[in-house]
Amino acid sequence: MLGLALFIRTTRQVTLTAAGREFVVMAERVLNDLSRGMRSLQELSIRHRGHVTVASLITLRMSAVVAEYNKRFPGVEIELREGFEDDVKEDVRGGVADFGLGYIGQLPSSHTTEGLRVETLRVVLRRDHPLAGARHVAFEQLRETALVSLPTRSRARRLIDAAATSAGFALRHAVTVGLPLTLFNLVSSGAGVAVVSGGPPALPAFKHLVSRALVKPSLSSEVGIMHLRDRGLSPAAAGLLALTRERLRAESLG
Repeated sequence: MLGLALFIRTTRQVTLTAAGREFVVMAERVLNDLSRGMRSLQELSIRHRGHVTVASLITLRMSAVVAEYNKRFPGVEIELREGFEDDVKEDVRGGVADFGLGYIGQLPSSHTTEGLRVETLRVVLRRDHPLAGARHVAFEQLRETALVSLPTRSRARRLIDAAATSAGFALRHAVTVGLPLTLFNLVSSGAGVAVVSGGPPALPAFKHLVSRALVKPSLSSEVGIMHLRDRGLSPAAAGLLALTRERLRAESLG
C-alpha cells in the first residue's frame, strides 16, 4: 500500500528500514494526537482540568513554574519530562510532549519555535579555587583544569569540547555525571570545576560556590519554546505555556 519497504525479514530476525523507523514515529504521533484530542474534548466540558506533558532541558529550573501553575489549577495533571537536547526534541517530534523547552537552533519547518533567552556558559567553582579570584575565566585556563561535566548529550559539553578542539587541546573531564545537582555537589566537594549555563542553585549547600563568565571565546545558545506546527494546544497546555513564557522571560531579565 505504501510502496516502501518498512522492514527487512531474514530467517533469524526482522529489522526496520529507515522508512520503517520514520513510519513508527509518524504512527506514534497519530496515536498521541488522537489521545490528546479526546482529552481536549473532555477539558472543554470540565474547566481547568486536563493533562499536560512538557519536555524540558534538565538544566532549566521549571519546578517553580510547575508548582505555581499547580496551585492555580490543581485539577490539571502535569508530567514534566526532563532530559538533554536530543531528548526534548524527540519528545516533541514524536508527539509525546505538548510542547518543549530547549535549544531551538536547526529545527525542521514542522516545528514552531519562540526564543526566550540566550544562555551563556559560565564556570562554576569553589570560592577558594585559584581561578575564582578574577571576574572571568579565559577558555585557555581550563586546559589543565579538572572538570566535572555533564555527558556528551548536553549542549554545554558539546560546545566546550568543540571549542577545545578548535583551540588544539583536549579538556580534562575528570568526572561525568547525569544530573546538575550531582554536578554541583561534586564541585562543592572539590572534585573540579564545571562549565554550565547559569550559576549554582541558591541553596545553603552551595553558598561557597561562585560562577565566573567564560571568555575567549564566550559560548552561548538560544533557549526557547518548540511545538509541532500542525498541532493545536489544549486549554491546559496553552495555560501552562503562557505561564512558562512569562516566568522564563522574567528570569532572563532579572
